[in-house]
Order: sequence, then structure tokens, then C-alpha cells
Amino acid sequence: MTNNEGKPFLKGELLGSQHMTDQDEEKLQRSLTNRHIQMIAIGGAIGTGLFMGSGKTLSVSGTSIILTYIIIGFFFFFVMRAMGELLLSNTNYKTFADFATVYLGPWAGFFIGWSYWLNWIITAIVDVIVIGGYTQFWYPDIPVWIPAFGSLVILTLLNFVAVRIFGEMEFWFALIKIIAIVLFLCVGLYLILISFVSPSGVQASLSHAIEKGSMFPYGVMGFLAGFQIAVFAFVGIELVGTTAAETKDPHKSLPRAINSIPVRILLFYIGALLCIIAVTSWSQVSPDKSPFVEMFTLVGLPVAAGVVNFVVATSALSSANSGIFATSRMLYGLSVDKDAPKSFSKLSKSKVPLNSLFFSMFCVVIGTSILFIVPDVMTAFTIVSALTSILCIFTFALIILSYIAYRKQAPEVHAVSAYKMPGGVPMAWITFAFLLFTVVILALDHDTLIALLVSPIWFGGLFIAYRYKRRKILIHTALVQNQIEAKKIS
Repeated sequence: MTNNEGKPFLKGELLGSQHMTDQDEEKLQRSLTNRHIQMIAIGGAIGTGLFMGSGKTLSVSGTSIILTYIIIGFFFFFVMRAMGELLLSNTNYKTFADFATVYLGPWAGFFIGWSYWLNWIITAIVDVIVIGGYTQFWYPDIPVWIPAFGSLVILTLLNFVAVRIFGEMEFWFALIKIIAIVLFLCVGLYLILISFVSPSGVQASLSHAIEKGSMFPYGVMGFLAGFQIAVFAFVGIELVGTTAAETKDPHKSLPRAINSIPVRILLFYIGALLCIIAVTSWSQVSPDKSPFVEMFTLVGLPVAAGVVNFVVATSALSSANSGIFATSRMLYGLSVDKDAPKSFSKLSKSKVPLNSLFFSMFCVVIGTSILFIVPDVMTAFTIVSALTSILCIFTFALIILSYIAYRKQAPEVHAVSAYKMPGGVPMAWITFAFLLFTVVILALDHDTLIALLVSPIWFGGLFIAYRYKRRKILIHTALVQNQIEAKKIS
């Protein structure tokens, strides 16, 4: 079996790999342990969408946002299980773009690879923009672009190092985040137990979550409006899929990281939102500020609010850091598969794809320049997060379709899998239907509709680029065939 340029493919442990032999590519190091990829996943998923975006979702959806998070988390868990089974079916797969290529065709790997890269470029832009907003808590007069671009310098330096050191730094970044959320939950629970009364006259109570008019304050449309930012809050749970090529023991580490997703959702998302609703009441939450910071400000603890603001700023930096890691590795994988320039597959002495890193950071810098056009942080956040949600849904949809094709094309591989997706093909189709449903929801809101209408420009550009690539391959193949025929004749 050969590829389009005559180079041999590896079969791998099981059926389906389309990776070139070791001689044809530089290899990433398998240096990440279970605790590293656990924290990378947490660092990517628990960030701006929860800390900053939850204020807006509460303001438009009321307490029904808890139900929204549960629904989205339920279906996204099955996406991750499908991804896990596919990645572990062949450890030669570097990312989900690889198995998409195998089971759906080269077009799928090309589209999902570049779309996921753009997904995390935009996510990193969102995170550094929000960092600027968090900084204004202490320095209200400082322009938001100064801390935003300053954080980009820090992120670039962090990603220069070897992946093991990166994993260690991300471990501590995420640990700070987890400790902070746990302390936040403890403080919230304490305020509820003592029935704390805020200066605005709100008594802390879990009854705020079910009080009359709180569940669906703006009807069904308000409930659906919360889905866009809620989807954005889950962007990052799939990061474990981009660490597959740099994980020491993927057969143990990946299942553990994926199986912990429901616990993370219940503890960090649902628990935190319940505390905010119980202490401050959803009607007191500002859509333009972090409810985590505002809760402590509201109860008269400005010092604690400052500490929480520092933590959520660090959280955004951690999330952006995970995003830059993902984009550089995705570009590396695209380059290895000849879907991106060859220079992006070059590795440094510490096995870091520096060219991919520099290009990704350049794109983030360009995107962050939106702050010069739209200086309001929340407006900029809404604009770019909507497009991220669309790209995330597209990526997840192709993962599900890859799983369905895998079950049809490689039943013998599925039969021996030690990490099967629960519910199998029927659940995969139900999950795919839910993803289509979320796209329909995005069309109901004005801001998200704009992003939905703009997204065909990106996919149209990818289509043109892919056709150009295929044309070059066909021309090259024809030339090789002609040379072979000419040698036979001579």
C-alpha cells in the first residue's frame, strides 16, 4: 500500500493507519503522563467560557442554563468516547484528523484538521482578549490590548520548551484553577448554610434555582439562546485527542481522561453555577462581567474578588496556552500528511514544531487586533466565540461520522476494542442529530447568525484549497506514470 507520492504507509497495530514510515517524518516525543493530559484537558475546557461567558448565559437563560450544560455535556461525552475508541484502535493516529482521513476520505482529514486549527486560533484570541478585560479589574484605565498582547509574548515563550516541561507547567496552571473552583464552591456552600444576606437584600438559598420565573424567564427562545456560549464553554474537552502522539501510555491515559469528563462537568460547571445562582440570584448577574468575581464583590469581599479575578485571568492564560499547543500540533500533523507546507513538520532539538508554533502565534496576534476595532471586551468575546462554537460542532460532527464509518468498514477492529463507545452506532446517530440541532439554534440569535453566515467563507476557501491540492497530486501522479511507461519502452 502506498500514498500518492509512492511512499509506504504503516499498517500499525490494527487496521486503517495511513501514516508514513518513521524515515519519512520527524517524531514527536511521548513524554506526557496521565496527570499531564488530564490537566491539559481541564486547562483547555475550564476557562473563559465558564468564567466569563456564564454571566451572559445566566442573563438570557436564567437557571435553565444548568439544564443546558447537562444536555450538552451528556452528548459531548459520547463524542469523546467515539474519539477515544478510534484513537486507541491504532496508536499511529496522531490526531482525530488521521482517522477521519482513513474512514471518511482525505477531504475529511483536510477539512477537520484546518478547521480545528482555526477553532483553537479563535479560542486563543478569545482568551487573550478576556485577559485584557480581567486586567481592567485592577487597572481600569489601561487599554485592554496591552495585557492582551503581553500575554501572547508569555504564551510563545511557554510553548518553546519541550513537551514534558510544557505538560508540567500546564499541570500547575490547571491545578491553581481547580483549587480556586473548589474553594469557590466551599465559600458558596458556607454562604448558603448561614443564609447570607447580600447588600442588595438577596438571601443565599438553593431555592433561587427553582423559584418562580427563574427557570425560563424568557421562554423557550431564551433557553435556546444559552446554547451558543454554553457550547463554547465545552471547547477543549477534546484536547486529549491532540495529545495522543505525545502520551506515554495512551491505552491507560486517554480512557482515564475521557471518563473523568462527567465528573468535571458536574463539579466545575454545574456546582459553580448553582453557587452563583444560590448566593446572588440569577437576576443580579451582570452579562458583561465574570459572575465569579461579581459574587464576592456583591457580598462585600473585594479582596476575595481580586484573588478570584487573578485566578480566572490565570485560567484564561492556561486555556490559551492549551490552545496554542493544540494548534501547533495540528499544523504538524497536517504537514506530515502533506495537507500543509512541509516546513510545519520540522521539529526543534527539544521536539517542538517551532514553525507551526510561530505561524499559529502570528495568526493569534492578527486576530487579537480586533480589540482596536471593537474595544468592548464582551462584544468582541461574543463575535469570536460564536464562530468557535460552529467550528467545534463541525469537528465533533466529523468525529461522529468517522466512528459510524469505522463501525461499518472495520467491524473486526471494533470487536477487539477494549474501549468501546457506549450505545454504539444508534447513540452515534442520536449525537449527530443533536449537533445538527445546535446549528439550527445558532441561526435563531442575531450575533450567532452572523457567524453562521460567515462560516461558509471559511469552508469555501478550504474546498478551493483542497481541489488545488488534489489537482497537484493528480498531475504529479500522471508525470510519474509517464516516466515509468517511458522507461519500460526504452
